[in-house]
Amino acid sequence: MNKSVSVVGGGTVGLTVAWSLARRGCAVTVVDPEPGSGASWVAGGMIAPYSEAWPGEEELYALGVESLGLWADFAASLQPYADGPLITARGTVWLAMDDGDAADLATVAASVGDEELFGALRPSAAVRTVPGAAPRIRAAAAAPREIAVDNRLVHRALMVACADAGVAFRAEAVGGPSGVEELEGDAVIICAGSTSGSLAPDLKVRPIKGEVVRLRCGPSCLPPPTVTVRARVHGRQVYVVPRADGVVVGATQYENDRDLAPRIGPVVDLLDDAFTVLPFLREYDLLEVGAGLRPTTADNVPVIAPLGGRVFSAAGHGRNGILLAPVTGVRAADMVLDQEVHAWS
Repeated sequence: MNKSVSVVGGGTVGLTVAWSLARRGCAVTVVDPEPGSGASWVAGGMIAPYSEAWPGEEELYALGVESLGLWADFAASLQPYADGPLITARGTVWLAMDDGDAADLATVAASVGDEELFGALRPSAAVRTVPGAAPRIRAAAAAPREIAVDNRLVHRALMVACADAGVAFRAEAVGGPSGVEELEGDAVIICAGSTSGSLAPDLKVRPIKGEVVRLRCGPSCLPPPTVTVRARVHGRQVYVVPRADGVVVGATQYENDRDLAPRIGPVVDLLDDAFTVLPFLREYDLLEVGAGLRPTTADNVPVIAPLGGRVFSAAGHGRNGILLAPVTGVRAADMVLDQEVHAWS
């Protein structure tokens, strides 16, 4: 007998979980008052586990590498439902502006431990790879297997794919743990982003605010880079991710009590760092400044696990929700169905 499942949360992770379950024969309902209105909407879309490597985060790194390995099949399965190319860049180039930034870059490289996956690049070669980059670069590296996707196209495609697979949608908010218990189905999966902690307090998911800026390329401007550009500028991180019409610049990161109003100071610092690395972005048009709340756990590893009874969790993805969506969909479906089928096909 096929199982019925309620998925709480219609962001990228929640929809991927719902789609995975529906494709495996479950009757799925997504419960969310406004699907995609959270962190999924303001994500950079980097599928970049090697660039995110850091000492002490080995579990997160391994999960990210596993998910990157699933992304090709996941994107191929999802692309027919999209209204544009999902993948916007292939490869990442890292730039370091001073000695301290170069030391941090070396730490990332040592954490990966494989020069083919994340290797040093001569600054002159980096500038050739990224036309218009600042000429004074202390160090550079490349992660050629990483990709970037348009987060909003991915979410819209998932909405269509879920509907095509028979997923039902209920535009309702779930009121705390008691509301979770009242949901119908053989299983309930919490994928509610930064609000997941209020639905299952034991998850200890907290919101971390992040601002991003979207810039549009004008007719007389240099075109966006063809790779994702990540940099450390005097200790601060910045990324520039290509889009069809420009770039996404991100992202700030600080503790927050659910205030989604962008703050001028952090946004100005973010743009200043982006202009330091790619000066030609000063000529782009300002399209949007937005903020989101990353659902973060203490060790930055998402909780994909049973919570007791018929309630499960697939929450707490922090800054890596887009990256980890495919592996979360597979693992959550395996968990609910008590199967071992770790693949997208």
